[in-house]
Amino acid sequence: MRRRDAPPRVMLPPMDGPIPVFDPRAVLDGRRGGRTPVAFIVGIAITAACGIVALGIEMAQSLAAGDGAVPFFVALPLALLPVPLLIAVVLWVDRLEPEPRGNLAFAFGWGAGVAALLALLINTAGLVYISQPALGTTRGQFVSATFGAPFVEETLNGAVLVGLLWRRRQEFDGPTDGVIYAAMVGLGFAMIENVGYYINAMVTPVQGGVALLGSTFVLRGILSPMLHPLFTSMTGLGVAGAAARKPSSPWPVVCGWLAAIFLHGLWNGLSAKGPPGLAVGYAVMFCVAVGVLVVLVRDRRRLVRLIGRYLPPYEATGLVTAADIVMLGSLRRRRSARAWAMGAAGLPAAEAMSDYQLAATELALLHSKADHGIVNGAEFLDRQHDLVVLMHAAREAFLLRNQAPPPAPWASHGSSGFAHGTPRRANLPPPGGGRR
Repeated sequence: MRRRDAPPRVMLPPMDGPIPVFDPRAVLDGRRGGRTPVAFIVGIAITAACGIVALGIEMAQSLAAGDGAVPFFVALPLALLPVPLLIAVVLWVDRLEPEPRGNLAFAFGWGAGVAALLALLINTAGLVYISQPALGTTRGQFVSATFGAPFVEETLNGAVLVGLLWRRRQEFDGPTDGVIYAAMVGLGFAMIENVGYYINAMVTPVQGGVALLGSTFVLRGILSPMLHPLFTSMTGLGVAGAAARKPSSPWPVVCGWLAAIFLHGLWNGLSAKGPPGLAVGYAVMFCVAVGVLVVLVRDRRRLVRLIGRYLPPYEATGLVTAADIVMLGSLRRRRSARAWAMGAAGLPAAEAMSDYQLAATELALLHSKADHGIVNGAEFLDRQHDLVVLMHAAREAFLLRNQAPPPAPWASHGSSGFAHGTPRRANLPPPGGGRR
């Protein structure tokens, strides 16, 4: 990393010397390269341990019902079955400016471990020792599901998002990031929660068994697998809103958290009313999901505008051209560029193209953050330097494998800095530089 006593404007590194050896993934994630941080390893270990304990409690429930371990070993794969596909959907949504995989893994682990275990203990204790003794079995279960469980679960799920805001605020570049992290937490939580629901379906006296298990799986695993991510996305949007403000305000987080609790409680209350309640619940959640989708689309368009606004001044460096900026503003063209690089020089070249695209995107976001006062001058210069060097390193890694690549398909009417341009020493744009 470059020292913080750099001058207000920096120069692109000499192009005739060796490229510094560094970790592209670390640069894109905004962290130092090297070994995996001990804190991250400890955090993953804790979440995994909590998840194992939660599953152990679910197995104990199966054994206590007198059905042995069979219900548990049937419920577990059913709960796991849709998870890979759902995670793939979340990562697909996150492909324009992907979040660090370590952060996403921790968010998923938190939902499946810490949040799921604590919610299981707190909800059970509240039901057994407070709701049912005070209100009776049926009414106590309804009140606990409608008011108690949503408060507990959304508070626990949202806690990791607040933690990321506190420790990794720079990762929240817009509403999409808040939704992505919330979705990962919600998917982890729902996976463990579903194990308990499927076990209950199998061991419930009289009405239980394969038929009830099948209907429960259809309801929770097929028709509503994204409900928990949808609920927690309200908190995620609030956290993203707080991250976009300088100084940060807690009110967006509080409003998002309250919205998450309200939606969760509304669904639980309606679903307890049978098919008519479920129909109303699905209609409401569909409308909310459409609203979140609109937010994601608008945020993607905002990011494309940022690329078009802040990258043109970098044409002076030769690393990016007008044609490249058009390519960077389209997911389809970015995918085509990676395929072109793959055909020209193999998988390492495609990876270099991916690094180039992501670094350019992060560069546009960095300028936007500087414009809004979220990063200071020293932080801006450090990160700007690292991202420009990564773009240069990615280009050189590609040209080492094919010094005479075919014409870039996105630059048919102009040259491309990635394939044919000659990077040159030039002043880098200052914070806030860009087209108005």
